[in-house]
Amino acid sequence: MALSKQQIAQRIAKELQDKWYVNLGIGIPTLVANYIPEGIEVEFQSENGLLGMGPFPVEGTEDADLINAGKQTVTVLDGGSIFDSATSFSMIRGKHVQLTVLGAMEVAQNGDIANWKIPGKMVKGMGGAMDLVASAENIIVAMMHTNKRGESKILKECSLPLTGVGCVTKVVTNLAVLEVKEGAFHLLERAPGVSVEEIQEATAGTLIVNGEIPEMNI
Repeated sequence: MALSKQQIAQRIAKELQDKWYVNLGIGIPTLVANYIPEGIEVEFQSENGLLGMGPFPVEGTEDADLINAGKQTVTVLDGGSIFDSATSFSMIRGKHVQLTVLGAMEVAQNGDIANWKIPGKMVKGMGGAMDLVASAENIIVAMMHTNKRGESKILKECSLPLTGVGCVTKVVTNLAVLEVKEGAFHLLERAPGVSVEEIQEATAGTLIVNGEIPEMNI
C-alpha cells in the first residue's frame, strides 16, 4: 500500500539525529516536524528566519505572525528564536545545517533535483532552494514516485529546469526509500505491501536491488 504524505514525513523523521539542525522545505517536508522520534532533540530551521520551529498549531491556536517558508502557521518551541533572512541564509550557506529536507518534481539518478519551475507556468523564482542545494551536504527529498499521469519522477535525467546538481543523497517516496549513489538509485526499503516489481515499474532511472528488500517500519 502506497504511503500517504504524512507517512512519508514519518519515515523521514527516522533519519533525524540528536542535536541536529534541520531545514524543512515547502510541502511534505514541513510535516516532518510533527514526528520527532522520542529521546532526541532537533532544532528545525525555516529559511524565512526561524529557529526552533515546532509542530503545526492546533486549530484555533494559530498565530498569523508565526509562519514557515511556505506561509503556513507554525509554533515556536521554548528557546526558539526569530531573525532576519540574512542571518538565516548565513546559517545555511555556512553549512550549519546537518540535514535539509526538500520536495521535488523530479530527481535524477546522479542526484540532480528539479523542484522550482514547470515551463510555461508563472513562478516567483527559485527562492531559497538554490542556497540549500548548493550548501547542504545531506539532502533528503520527500516526493511522490510518479506524477498524476502515472509517469515516473525518479529519472535517468531531469527534464525540468534544475535546482541543484548532484546534491541529493536520499529519496523517500510513497513507494520506497532510495539512496542516491554511484550514479544510480539503490533500493533500501519498500512501502508496506508494495513489491519490488511495482517499484521497478514506477522507476525510470537505474534502480539497483541487492538482496531481500525490507518493508518500511512506519
